[in-house]
Amino acid sequence: MPKAKTTIQARLKVKGKEKEILDDLMRRWSSCMRYAYLLEGKTRNELKRELQKVFSLNSRYVDDAILEAQKIITLSKKLGFKPEKVIFGGRELFEKLSKKHLSKKQRKELKKRWREKRQGNLYSRGDKSKNGNLNLRIVREREKYYLRINVGNRKWILLELITSHKKWGLFESYLIQGVPYSVRAHKRNSKYYCYITFEEELSPKRIDFDKGAIGIDLNAFPSHIAWAEVGKDGNLKSYGKIPTPHLFDGKKTKRDYWAWIYAHQIVRIALEKRKGIVLESLKIREKGFRGDYTGRKSRRIRHNFSYKKLKERIVHLARRYGIAVKEVNPAYTSVIGMLRAFLQVAEKSPQRESGTEENSTEGEFPLTGAGAMGAKMLPAGFVGILKRWVINSPVPNHTNGRFG
Repeated sequence: MPKAKTTIQARLKVKGKEKEILDDLMRRWSSCMRYAYLLEGKTRNELKRELQKVFSLNSRYVDDAILEAQKIITLSKKLGFKPEKVIFGGRELFEKLSKKHLSKKQRKELKKRWREKRQGNLYSRGDKSKNGNLNLRIVREREKYYLRINVGNRKWILLELITSHKKWGLFESYLIQGVPYSVRAHKRNSKYYCYITFEEELSPKRIDFDKGAIGIDLNAFPSHIAWAEVGKDGNLKSYGKIPTPHLFDGKKTKRDYWAWIYAHQIVRIALEKRKGIVLESLKIREKGFRGDYTGRKSRRIRHNFSYKKLKERIVHLARRYGIAVKEVNPAYTSVIGMLRAFLQVAEKSPQRESGTEENSTEGEFPLTGAGAMGAKMLPAGFVGILKRWVINSPVPNHTNGRFG
């Protein structure tokens, strides 16, 4: 059965001495992760032995810190950034703190946010052999749920969890079964939050490409999602457009929120039409740089184009609702679309008028997206129509014979 990762957010009720203990543990774990990041190149076992002594953390905490550091290094290289240029705590806050014209109150507030992002982190992976999670475990006492945190030297603190997440009931059932779950604790604006991630079993695919497909085209400018419904034979049934202006405005959290909203709209269309979703397998690598003579507006559009983010959310929601998703090569999709549209708007072909329509399959080629439904060929006689259209069109003679 397919699975997908689900994350639940909850507040932690921290008071009194527990706050000091948790802050100290977060500070040591965050420092351990940053130190492991700087020691890139050493083996995992070497790092574990060294870091346990320096930061007074158990081997499991240290191992998780090392893996987190390695994830950041891998991600920065994948995105084309040099790992040594990563700033823990955020580049934006760092650059603001570097300015000299800040007031005392502004600098104090920025320093507080900087320290929280840089030092207020704690993470522990799930482990099935340890009944879920050993260092950060969810326990139930007196009809309430608590996060039991291992603070070292065989000592623990219990912090009450406050959440109204709609998936909490599902997580409770998994908790009884001992399903592994990861927990990430974070401090923000003097409040403490935890994020619980577990694997949710999804229902098998109920909607596939038997009746057709919903083709999705994500566009950067003007910002919108174009969609088209095709039948089993690959012919157009309906189409529409969803404006996406909020993917370019506001902060990252706001853009993330709207990406989920737009993804829900696309999945809702697929559920109504009872058809699978076809997406382009597109990678945007050249986003431009200052001095490349493409213009500031063009660079801003390419850098803010949240194609990957939006596509991931559509795929995630589709899997959750049992909708089949297929990615196709985007090459020549525009040309193929125009050819199909040409055929559908044509009133009658000369072959049909004379009753001599061709039955040959000359010129058949895979049709983007329709290949998922079995409609993989252009309709019979289409090439003949194109030949006559080219011959009768007012195009210079030197183009004649290209279809011969």
